[in-house]
Amino acid sequence: MPEPSAGGGGPAATPVAGHGSLVEPSDQAVERLASELAEAKDRYLRLAADFDNFRKRVQRERTETWARAQADVVANVLDVLDDFSRVTGLDREQATVHDVLDGVELVERKLLHELESAGLTRVGEAGEPFDPNLHEAVGTLPAPSPDREGTVAAVFQAGYRFGGALLRPARVQVYVAPEG
Repeated sequence: MPEPSAGGGGPAATPVAGHGSLVEPSDQAVERLASELAEAKDRYLRLAADFDNFRKRVQRERTETWARAQADVVANVLDVLDDFSRVTGLDREQATVHDVLDGVELVERKLLHELESAGLTRVGEAGEPFDPNLHEAVGTLPAPSPDREGTVAAVFQAGYRFGGALLRPARVQVYVAPEG
C-alpha cells in the first residue's frame, strides 16, 4: 500500500514497475483527461458539421438532378407543343376534319413516344387476363367462350405505369361466366 504524502494532498508519486517513471498526479490526470475530452468533443462537433454539410449537399444535388430530369422531359415535349400549335394554326376555311385528325394523331404519337422514352408504359389491352393490380373493372360482359372468362373485353381508359409504379390502373370491361 502506498504511503500518503506528507502534505496530505493525495498519494505521492511512486515509480511505475518496470518503467522507472512516476505515476501521474491526480490533478494532472484530471487536466489531461479534460484536455482529451475537449479534443474528442471538438472532433465530434467537426464530424457532425461535416456530416450535416454532406447531407445538405446530397439533398441539393438530388434536387438539382430532379430539376434537370424534369427539364429534359419538358424540353422533349416542346416539339409536341409546337405540333399542337401547327394543328391549331391550320386555316379554318381550308382545313378539313381529316387534316385536323391527322395532326392530332401525329401529336398523340409524338407525345406518347416522348413519355415512353422517359419511362412511361401503357397498361391494359383487350384480350389480356384481368389483373386487379393493373386493372379496374368498371363493367362485365358474358364471356363468348369459357376460355375468354376472366379476360379484358374492352379498355375504356388506358392505365399507365412509370418505372415500377402504377400511376393509374386501366379501366376495363371484363368477361365473366354467363349466368344461367
